[in-house]
Amino acid sequence: MPPRLARWRDRALFPTPSRVLDGLLGTERRLRVRSAMAGLAGLLMLCCVVAMHIVARAGIADAQWVRWWTLFCISGLIGVFALIRSGVSRRFRDPSLTLFQMLYAVACNAAAFVIAGPARGITLPILAVILMFGIFGLSTRQMVGVLFYSLAAFGAGGVLLELREDLHQGPAMAAAYAIMILVVLVGSTFLTTRVQATRQQLRQQKHDLAEALEHIRELATHDELTGLLNRRHMIELMRLEQRRTARSGHSLVLVQLDLDHFKAINDTHGHAAGDRALQAFARSVKASVRDSDVLSRWGGEEFVLMLCNTQPADASALLERVRRTVSALRLTHPGSAPIHLTVSIGLAQHVVGESIEQTLERADRALYAAKAQGRDRAVWAAPCEEGAGAAGAAGTIPG
Repeated sequence: MPPRLARWRDRALFPTPSRVLDGLLGTERRLRVRSAMAGLAGLLMLCCVVAMHIVARAGIADAQWVRWWTLFCISGLIGVFALIRSGVSRRFRDPSLTLFQMLYAVACNAAAFVIAGPARGITLPILAVILMFGIFGLSTRQMVGVLFYSLAAFGAGGVLLELREDLHQGPAMAAAYAIMILVVLVGSTFLTTRVQATRQQLRQQKHDLAEALEHIRELATHDELTGLLNRRHMIELMRLEQRRTARSGHSLVLVQLDLDHFKAINDTHGHAAGDRALQAFARSVKASVRDSDVLSRWGGEEFVLMLCNTQPADASALLERVRRTVSALRLTHPGSAPIHLTVSIGLAQHVVGESIEQTLERADRALYAAKAQGRDRAVWAAPCEEGAGAAGAAGTIPG
């Protein structure tokens, strides 16, 4: 026999436990959980069926009624498991069919209570277990509904016992069972709802913790005032882009931006006005650049912009648009004339072989040149330190 055919035969005749579980429960995670829970409920019900047949074999319960009851229980179990395992239940609001399974199990349990004869006490622990399944997916309102449904089912069973002479259990036993059923129902429902409340509280705490962690992560990578990337995170991104540029050969331009006369704004109008100026500046620059461009607050009134895969001519046009947008800003301030903002800009094209810090240093020298030339303008840095005695040798975009 060929080896491939032999392996196929061995897999078919001697499947591994994992393959058996995959075939029985499915491989998709949520489907597997639902199928496993339905299988567990079915296993518990099969234990009840075995117990009832032991009672019937002992002559305590009517064997014919137990056989009909078994057929009713097994049919429901197979139907529920088939709906879940086939994926049909995904169309329903409750794909796990938890509420339906509980109502069906309570009906089976109430019927077992009626036909079990003197051994009907064995059904009460199973009733408690059924109600505990409400932890998995039922709301408090639904649990209360299951409670009243169970009271009605066992109440009807108690009435039937009193009407049938062959099943009559006497007033004392009827009262005792009624009390125990009430205790089991109310106690199990109360405990289940408390566990649900605890689970909900834990879910809320997990959600709050996730939000807190996200806030901490935001604070660690972003500037709190402007919402832009902070200096530390920006350096990491620039170094990552530097490595990409070295591999791809694409152009990388780093830009230093500085609000003109920002100290005068703080001294004249107060730090609150200065904060509003920084926020307005950050919003206007973000709106003027492309989605692929990365803007960060470098410190104080200084900002750094990274232009990825951008040629110098395109960078000049983009920064001219930024300069004009900022120059058009007017911030109103109570009791004084509107605040006029301008920005000085230094640009440097990254050269393969130099560090990010060196490129930023050239952009910073170009920024100082822009300020020395009258502010409200963009100045290009020389391509390298040699011959860069005058920053802006590559060109100036005047205001």
